[in-house]
Amino acid sequence: MPFQKVQSEKLSAAVITQIERLILRGILRPGERLPSERDLADRMGVSRPSLREAIADLQARGLLDSRAGAGIFVTEVLGSAFSGALIQLFAKHDEAVFDYLSFRRDMEGLAAERAARHGTASDLELIDTLFRRMQAAHAKRNPADEAALDAEFHLAIIEASHNVIMLHMMRSMYQLLREGVFYNRQIMFRQRTTRDALLDQHGAINAALQLRDGAAARAAVERHLSYVEEALQADRTAAAHEQVARQRLERAGSR
Repeated sequence: MPFQKVQSEKLSAAVITQIERLILRGILRPGERLPSERDLADRMGVSRPSLREAIADLQARGLLDSRAGAGIFVTEVLGSAFSGALIQLFAKHDEAVFDYLSFRRDMEGLAAERAARHGTASDLELIDTLFRRMQAAHAKRNPADEAALDAEFHLAIIEASHNVIMLHMMRSMYQLLREGVFYNRQIMFRQRTTRDALLDQHGAINAALQLRDGAAARAAVERHLSYVEEALQADRTAAAHEQVARQRLERAGSR
């Protein structure tokens, strides 16, 4: 018969399982530093040798990374799903920019619908808190802060969908966005009218989620990302027109 004696789980195995789950669920993020060995052992209620054994296993499997004099970190590579060569292609071609926005519209619309259905009270509270911070940053007229909070707001919705595959895939996409691979997000927050519209759109998304109206949340996300696409296209068209106008001006000046 295919039965074996039940054995108590080693403490190091329990530590491994807990850290794995924290990484999988997006609670521990790529590049995040773990507490010190002493602090972590106390928090988890295990001996330092058991903790070291667990950390060694996670390092060997590429989930954690030791940095001399700095500590133990969640491996940065976990935050990237794309090769360097592919990232360079993304950065060079506008086709990738608008395909990226189309992909986000589809995936984040689905995530918002799922978040309205599966998100916990704490998930929705976090989303609302981030929106309130966006309102405060908007009042201060700081495009950099608004752009950073915009990413946090959208990622909180994806987290609230409680789908770990979607979470890690979209986190990779947002990392490329933060690095300016697709476009400079701060451009979207420079003009007052655009900033006002974006805040209103985020408010509509938040309101639908707080009401747990999945269809409305999805529609609000889709409207928002369609607006971003149109605004980005308009900005690029204006830049192209300005380049032509400058060439004409230079030609006229050389006569």
